[in-house]
Amino acid sequence: MDFTNKNVVITGGSTGIGFATAKAFINAGASVWITSRSADNLQKAATKINSPKLKTVVSDTSSLEGIAVLEKAVAESGNKVDVLFLNAGIATFAPIEQTSEADFDAQFNTNVKGYFFTLQKLIPHLANGASVLFTSSTVATASQMYGSVYSATKGAVNKIAQVAANELADRKIRVNIVSPGPTQTEGFDKAVPDDDVKKQFATTTALQRMGNPDEIANTVLFLTSDKASFITGTELLVDGGYIGYTLK
Repeated sequence: MDFTNKNVVITGGSTGIGFATAKAFINAGASVWITSRSADNLQKAATKINSPKLKTVVSDTSSLEGIAVLEKAVAESGNKVDVLFLNAGIATFAPIEQTSEADFDAQFNTNVKGYFFTLQKLIPHLANGASVLFTSSTVATASQMYGSVYSATKGAVNKIAQVAANELADRKIRVNIVSPGPTQTEGFDKAVPDDDVKKQFATTTALQRMGNPDEIANTVLFLTSDKASFITGTELLVDGGYIGYTLK
């Protein structure tokens, strides 16, 4: 797939799926902006990718102030955005009885508010015919124990994306959803630190293994490319045949 002369914005692009996707877009010819709330992570990502086509922005998209930083950088670049990949996300797993208000707010602020308002603020900067992609998860429709808040955020993301697909259709902007199953990333390691539980997650897929970020990145490039020109408002599962998992 060829993204030469295309401009891509990826939130949460310094590690995991976002980082893998940034590399894939650059290899396909695109110019890419990645965001993170951590300047250190952005510097590490930039060093690893080592490309003049990569630009970084310290932006915490869980707040309107952080989103404004990203919007300003995009506006000052003078370039319209051809691909917006809303990918920044966090997860905390706990029983409903033990979930704190702080954990609830942090996940909804990053995973829902962040996506919604980043899209809102960047709509004027999207090129006609652009592609918007939301990172969701298989848990949006699963009933995984201890994942009530995280699952709820992803269910909300799916509905926002579907509505956006209708609202932006008059500008030929396509909006889709990619929903990874268990994927080996830094974020997964942080959310699921127990090695035995990690091994159990691998058994929840028909392929009996975790996914890797490059596999998700390949799907992202397909959905945002001209090869997916008649796909909008759709959720694509990239989950190895995920059959659900109940933490015990």
